[in-house]
Amino acid sequence: MIKLIEKIIQLRNPRFVFDKHVNSAFLIGLILDKLICLIRGCRTIYAGRLPKFLLLGRNVRMVYFWNMQIGKFVKIDDNVTLNALGRGKIIIGNHCGIGSFSKIVISTSFHNLGSHIHIGDNVGIGEYAYLGGAGGLEIGDECIIGQYFSCHPENHQYADPHTAIRFQETSRKGIKIGRNCWIGSKVTVLDGVEIGENCVIAAGAVVTKNMPANSVIGGVPAKVIKQTYDATFNIIAA
Repeated sequence: MIKLIEKIIQLRNPRFVFDKHVNSAFLIGLILDKLICLIRGCRTIYAGRLPKFLLLGRNVRMVYFWNMQIGKFVKIDDNVTLNALGRGKIIIGNHCGIGSFSKIVISTSFHNLGSHIHIGDNVGIGEYAYLGGAGGLEIGDECIIGQYFSCHPENHQYADPHTAIRFQETSRKGIKIGRNCWIGSKVTVLDGVEIGENCVIAAGAVVTKNMPANSVIGGVPAKVIKQTYDATFNIIAA
């Protein structure tokens, strides 16, 4: 039984193996939970979309679902909101996971529609994330991201002291995060930032400027602490 379930899970995560301490009671709980999530995912048939083994938690809210493109074997946990109001789409690649209570929102207003949110394949995002798409947000394949991650690809202008900030214009440059990054808990990325591939970002960092590939990054504001690889991907000693 354990080997059979491992094979099924490996369709989503090819390297998955059960811990040796997992017993039959844990397995029964897992099967029931994922079966219920799979049934919830099948409700997308009524929106004219094939579910592609979509696993949905409780109270998942999908606004403008027709403007989303969701890959296969995607897991969206409890109380997640996806709002695809925008000029472009929300695109979530294959084998991704979105943690509970997260919000993925292209636009918050009909006044000035946002751009897009594209999440690559095999991306895992922890609980309570907030991903905005006003100026565009792109997250590369294979990224693993901790809890309370937030991206804000938009800035409010405030030059006119006689006008409320909410009535002044916004600027939008967008955010791009390269493939295979490990982003710690409570990291914030601000508008206009590009982060190269293979980066590690320490918990609590606030990234306000571009970061080169193969870097360990940390601090407020964030800076490069060290390079992790050279151009041929050989590990550099700390």
